[in-house]
Amino acid sequence: MSRKPWDLAFLAEPAEVAALRRVVRLHLGMWGLHGVSDQAQLCVSELVSNVIRHAGHGTPARLSVSMNGTCLRIEVHDPDTRALPTLLDADAESEGGRGMALVDAVADRWGVLLGPDQKITWCELQTGLAAPDGHVEGPGVLRAEALICLYAAGAWPRCSGGSRHLAVAVAEEAAISAMTDFLHWLRAHGCDADDALDRAQARFEAEAEIA
Repeated sequence: MSRKPWDLAFLAEPAEVAALRRVVRLHLGMWGLHGVSDQAQLCVSELVSNVIRHAGHGTPARLSVSMNGTCLRIEVHDPDTRALPTLLDADAESEGGRGMALVDAVADRWGVLLGPDQKITWCELQTGLAAPDGHVEGPGVLRAEALICLYAAGAWPRCSGGSRHLAVAVAEEAAISAMTDFLHWLRAHGCDADDALDRAQARFEAEAEIA
């Protein structure tokens, strides 16, 4: 799976926080990284709120999301090089200082990069990926991969090896062939193929929400 870096310019306003969280959730869903979506959204909220609090409302900023190896990297760029995020020992009575403490608790690591005209506050989250372009290997994914390998070996015996992009394309065609054959099997045994598809889709969406 290709997970290309992306970024989004925004103005540091409270109303932007919820919108940025939604964008991150959607992108991580497309990347198959549901397992770190909640943590990533929390980090985005706190990093952006930090810019609003210290750099000021309306400050032009930028959110960048990318992969660093198998880690998800989140960066927030802003032009204020004076106010650096710090990890405070904020007690239960304190109104401030909790933001970076939350990031520190959720992220595997975080830091600040200073440039001549901007600072970058970043954090990284472990994704559970075996490889940067791979997938999180849950039981359902492993079972499907074993079946896809059987279909691919039968239909395209000469397609082993080659580029990874070709392998992914072959696997996708094998998965479609497998699903088509299952629909034929259901119909041949007097089952409602459309109903089975609807139930499978509903179960997939429910399990994706849990993940």
